[in-house]
Amino acid sequence: MKIKCGIVALVGKPNAGKSSLVNAIIEEKVSIVSPKPQTTRNNILGIYNSSSSQIVFVDTPGINKSGSGLDNYMQKSVKGATSDINVLCLVHDITRDIDKTEKGIIEDFSSKNIPVILVLTKADLLDTEKIAKKLLEFSTLQNKCEIIPLSSLKHKNLDEFIKLIEKFLPETSAENKLFNEEYYTDKSLKFIASEIIREKALYLLNDEIPHGIAVLIENYEEEENIVNIDAVIICEKQSHKGIILGKNGEMLKKIGHNARVTIQKIVQKKVMLNIFVKVKTNWKNNLDILSILGYNINEV
Repeated sequence: MKIKCGIVALVGKPNAGKSSLVNAIIEEKVSIVSPKPQTTRNNILGIYNSSSSQIVFVDTPGINKSGSGLDNYMQKSVKGATSDINVLCLVHDITRDIDKTEKGIIEDFSSKNIPVILVLTKADLLDTEKIAKKLLEFSTLQNKCEIIPLSSLKHKNLDEFIKLIEKFLPETSAENKLFNEEYYTDKSLKFIASEIIREKALYLLNDEIPHGIAVLIENYEEEENIVNIDAVIICEKQSHKGIILGKNGEMLKKIGHNARVTIQKIVQKKVMLNIFVKVKTNWKNNLDILSILGYNINEV
């Protein structure tokens, strides 16, 4: 049996809705989501399987100016994700104007004969008339890319989005899929657990702290009916540690509780989660610490 199979990169500005889109399509928690920018730090694969196709979505960090070593890692990740793809999806918040950087991405990839889809997310925030007006604004790009509005939250136009992607993918036999059908991501449960802890912290902590934290899983031990996890939240300042802990440790308990509930839903087992907090000054520019955390800059 023949199917369509290929790799699709999702790129776009921070908070454009890339991770929410992947999670909605895969119907599993592949990427963490928060209202704060630069939530995604790694390229994460979300694997969509159907009777007609296997689509490997690469969820990339938000396009951002490089600064720290971590920022450089994330932007190199974006470039790496787009080096060998079948389709590029530029994910754009439909409520915002498109800028020169985004137009440049469309121009660049269309000139390389790589199919480009401009994905207008958060369409549930606009009525039909306003969506039509937005599509008219983007019509000058129609000779360079396909354009589709959708809503991850309301699952609007997701099926049409999949069909549009399939149109550009090469055909292969079902036996030659890139991944076994049982996989929905290339990331380990250990990695997903660390990201979920970071997600819960992103929601609960003050704005100045989240981009200065990382999560290291020191122990991940899976038994028949229970998963034991020891995790460390790494922050940059002693004052940040106090905020993460909260009064009498209440904030850390809240982060741990919220993370444990989500992880249990994924692993389908009881989770014993211990979280500690450590200060590592300027860790975002420390190559040794970045490597321990899995941000191997030289390998991107």
